[in-house]
This record gives sequence, structure tokens and C-alpha cells, in this order.
Amino acid sequence: MLCLLFGGTDARVAAQVALPQVQLPGAGGPLPSLPEVDIGRVVEMGDSLTQLRLDRITALVRGNRDSIELDDRGEPAVRGVLVAIGVDTAAVARAGKAGFALIDRERIEGLDLDVARFRLPEGRSLARARKQLAKILPEAEVDADNLYFASGPGGALPGAMLAVASGDGKASLGLIDGGVAAHPSVAGRVEQRGFAKGAPSASRHGTAVASLLIGSGAVQGAAPGRRLLAADVYGSDPAGGNASAIARALGWLAQGGVSVTTISLVGPDNRLLSAAINRAQQRGMLIVAAVGNDGPAAPPAYPASYKGVFAVTGIDAKGRALPEAGRALHVDFAAPGDAVLAATGAASTDRLRGTSFAAPLVAGRLALRYPAPSIDNIGPAVSALVFEARDLGKKGRDKIYGHGLICGSCGGR
Repeated sequence: MLCLLFGGTDARVAAQVALPQVQLPGAGGPLPSLPEVDIGRVVEMGDSLTQLRLDRITALVRGNRDSIELDDRGEPAVRGVLVAIGVDTAAVARAGKAGFALIDRERIEGLDLDVARFRLPEGRSLARARKQLAKILPEAEVDADNLYFASGPGGALPGAMLAVASGDGKASLGLIDGGVAAHPSVAGRVEQRGFAKGAPSASRHGTAVASLLIGSGAVQGAAPGRRLLAADVYGSDPAGGNASAIARALGWLAQGGVSVTTISLVGPDNRLLSAAINRAQQRGMLIVAAVGNDGPAAPPAYPASYKGVFAVTGIDAKGRALPEAGRALHVDFAAPGDAVLAATGAASTDRLRGTSFAAPLVAGRLALRYPAPSIDNIGPAVSALVFEARDLGKKGRDKIYGHGLICGSCGGR
């Protein structure tokens, strides 16, 4: 049965179509490209992937102690800052008396989401402070401003020209990632906005994902020729890719009428991110996310693990799941994720590997069936995508490949 969690609209939408279960709406240093590994070595590989993840986080924090620290779960976040949802003037005053100074209060337009940010008391660690503020404000949703990593090889493109949109036109597709370079495959069809210091600025990862969404010509995307709204949440900020930036980006995309958004980023569960995802879904936006490349033994990756988000894994040329692919809490679809041809700069292409490059292939195909936000049209659009999927693994939906393979001939296969 189609499981829809669009707040109070779930029963109404679910009644439209009966499907196998599809769950729908309720930055830093990217992983390096990994060589192909036999699927039988997944367990052996798990330890090295776990260590790689920990080493990446350690290096990030050590290199940016002035802007990044670990929260009480050992996850990287913006240093000295807590975010809270559901805070009124009286709550701000209570927090202030306990030493938590208000930095700002913001209403994220497009999501109608009010967020307050507090500075930690002097000398207080983020790990300790989060628990304390949550006790002081029991009616609020309090969390760190966690960071999210690109789930595939990336890197900045200093000096590269940004892709721009020519003329007016609605964009059904959205991207939250790094900035997009002016590669010919996306020329004239990308409108960009920055949500971090130095953004928008071109990045290898953002350019690749954009080309796999809307590319035409030498690099063919899953929805060739379409327009794209691209939100750069990294820029030049070492603490870029945080939950606040992603929430603001979702608000901008919702205001722009985007129907399908790709987020090939991974990180921990976060209350601000969860609320922003939920608000976007309630407005009819479908969100597609990569399961990450930290391996099946890694903690569940978010936003892919949120209810209602389409979680996408990657497969190799032989139809096998990438051994480094995460599992999230659910997997909905698979798509090519190995030796995928993508733009990587204003005049360059490359064969890339990672679940980052599978997610846009699913998002593009979904957008062709769902060109504008409409709760009434979600059921038919998802039904069509499920019926397009080619079954892999165990018969029917399974925990590794979800409903099966989408866009099997995409990515320059």
C-alpha cells in the first residue's frame, strides 16, 4: 500500500492508488571514489569504510576548530550554535537567563518555519549544551546545526564560471548541493542561489549531479533539457552544508514551485532538517536522496532515512549494489552509480562512482511524471515510476534495491 505521510493528507492521497510500499511525505569533505570491490567483501570492507568515515570527521574538526565541533553523538556541527523550533519570546527569555544568548530568529519563507539560534554559554561544549537547552525549553525542538557531506567525489572549482539561466521559465527540478559550473550540457538552464559564505561557487560534485539531472548533448541527464534551481549550501564555508543552510534552500525551492528536489548529501538525524523536509513535503515537493557511501554498517544516513524521502542506492555495470552503498532505514530505488559519465567542470567530464550520482537519475525520471507540486498527482506519478523499475535481487521490493532499477541505460551506459 502506498504510504504517504503528508501531515493530514495521507489518507486522502493513499486512497488514490494501491502500490507496493513507497514511503513518501512525514559539505565538508566528500568520500573519495572507491575502486570496484567484489560484493562478497562487503563485510570485510565495512570496517575500512567505518574508519574512513571517522577519519574524515576527525580531520574536518581538527582542521576547522574555530567553526566546527562535535555534538553529543559525535557528529560534526557548527561550533557554539544551537537551533530551536517552536520558540516564543518567553522561551527566549528563559534561555537567556541560563546563559544561552539569542543570535537571531528567522522565518524561512516557503516553509513557514520559524527558527531561533542560540549562542552557547562561554566554555560550554556543544555536547553538554544541547541537553541543557532541551531541558530549559521542553516545548521546543532543539538540536545542533549538523553538517552534511556530499555522498560522492567532489571538490571546489576555483575560478570556474557558474551556470546561469537564460530567459524566464518555471523549473520543476531542484538541487541542494555545491554550485554548478557552466558546462555546455546545462547551459542556459540553471538558476543558482547561495546559502553559505562565498556561495554560489562552482563545485565538481554539484556540477556532476546537475548534469545527471538535466544534461543534454555529450552528457545526458535523466530529464534532458529541463530547467533547474540549484542551491549551493557549501560555498567557501568550512562549516557549510549545515542543517540551517539546507532548510533555507528548501524554502527557496518551495517558493520557486519545484516539484522534485535532489539532495545527494548525508549526515545525522536533525530536528531542524526533519522539520524542513516535512514542511516541503506538505507543499507537494518530492525529495530524492542518496543513501551514502559509508557502507551498510554505517549509521542510517539522512535525509534519505526520513519517511517520505525517496532513498536511492547505486549499482555497478553488472547490476550489483555498490558494496560501499549505505542502506538508510529504507531503500526505494536503485540507479547506475559506477562509471557514470557526468560533467565535472566548465569544460570537463569524468566517469564517477557513488550513490550521489544514482539519486539524480531517479529524480529526473520522477520529475518527468510529476512536473508541478500537486498532492493529487503524487500517486499516479509514483505508480508510473514503480512500474518503470526493473526488478533486481529478490523478487519484488527488497531492502537492497527497493522497487528496482531506474534509468538503467543512463549515465553514459
